[in-house]
Amino acid sequence: MPHDHSKCFYTHGNVHRKALHTALIIAFIFLIVEVAGGIVANSLALISDALHLFTDVGALGLSLIVLKIAHLPSTPRMSYGYHRAEILGALASALSLWALCGVLIYEAIVRLISPPEVKGLIVFVIAFIGLLANLMMMRTLHSSQEQNINIRAAYLHVIGDLLGSIGVILGGAILWFTHWNPIDPIISILFSLGIVYGSGKIIKQTVSILMESTPEGVHPHAIEKNLKSIPCVKEVHDLHVWSVSTKKIALSVHLVADDTRTALREAHSIIEKNHGISHMTIQVEDPAHFEPHYCYDCDKSRSRH
Repeated sequence: MPHDHSKCFYTHGNVHRKALHTALIIAFIFLIVEVAGGIVANSLALISDALHLFTDVGALGLSLIVLKIAHLPSTPRMSYGYHRAEILGALASALSLWALCGVLIYEAIVRLISPPEVKGLIVFVIAFIGLLANLMMMRTLHSSQEQNINIRAAYLHVIGDLLGSIGVILGGAILWFTHWNPIDPIISILFSLGIVYGSGKIIKQTVSILMESTPEGVHPHAIEKNLKSIPCVKEVHDLHVWSVSTKKIALSVHLVADDTRTALREAHSIIEKNHGISHMTIQVEDPAHFEPHYCYDCDKSRSRH
């Protein structure tokens, strides 16, 4: 049962690339503005936000590269193609956030011990401009991040920047009116911890995919029960469901059935219609040649023919 999604995949890829290009341009322009403002204002919050923007530029650039790699055709050696490039890109992007936040928290603690004087008005103005830039990037990436985990990781970078900008605006206002310099590193620590928490979810999801765990929302027991309901199917075993990428789920299963044609037809229909999985490998075995086999390694009854 062939399924040709290449045209749709290519169209979505073009939309994602356009969104990433636009967000990358916005991030790069504001990066220059924020670095200059942070140096003039002597603000760690602004400089840390600028460093975060630097990783945004890197994450968006990485997403563009990964998106291009993911669209490469499959080969005999890479039979699934390069779809998992988006998973590796998302993992690299999230880990880079953790490394960056570690540096920022360290610098903030040093500044808490001996808070330098910070120019609150400049911090407030630059951070407000940064808020507008982040809102523009979020709007550009919003629809694409729902369909691609690699872009979602870059989107998370932008959300981190948005929260950082809000914090820096508040800090700038406090500095402007009260001249309480410790607020600058405190804000840096708070939004760094928030970023670590958010990126942890991306890392958990990417590791789950790389470990070929059953995707969320897919229930193997329900699939097995549905397959056993086919009249000609006598046994269901070696059922595996895993994610090739966030949008590509694969399944393999062995059926023992006395009518191969009917079993294949019904199994394909049930798996695709009831569980939304279109990429599947189904092996049908003849009951006459089927013998139960005890597996000492897993201490479960399995099968062979």
